[in-house]
Amino acid sequence: MICIYSFYICNYQIQNMKKILLVCAVILGFAFTVSTARAQDNEKAEFKFNEEKHDFGKIPQGTPVTTVFEFTNIGKEPLILTDVRPTCGCTIADYTKTPVKSGDKGLIKITYNAAFAAPFTKTIVVTSNATTPTKNLIIVGEVVAKPTSSSK
Repeated sequence: MICIYSFYICNYQIQNMKKILLVCAVILGFAFTVSTARAQDNEKAEFKFNEEKHDFGKIPQGTPVTTVFEFTNIGKEPLILTDVRPTCGCTIADYTKTPVKSGDKGLIKITYNAAFAAPFTKTIVVTSNATTPTKNLIIVGEVVAKPTSSSK
């Protein structure tokens, strides 16, 4: 009887040990997956802009203005801009369409049509394969009305 009881206790301890080992294996697997994903993120492309907000100041009505946002790929993989989308029709974007190698520079050219006299704030949404896949660039300024010409 004691022998059978010892067998059950020993078998119970083995089953518990198997469960503990399984839980440890799952935890180790998860930790390895997370660390691998982080290491891969460090390998991805990433941009660093000289400026992310440009202030045009006061600009005359009816005169389009342009600025260029310059960025550097500080990641290890080539940086590919998949879309550069202004949030309104009064702004036009042109950008580097070829992959930007690690350490190289790229450009995003923004032209704002100053048609209406008023202060403005416009956002340009940049989408890429970078670690931060979406980046917002901002242009601000104030369009001032042209002086009315008086007829004499």
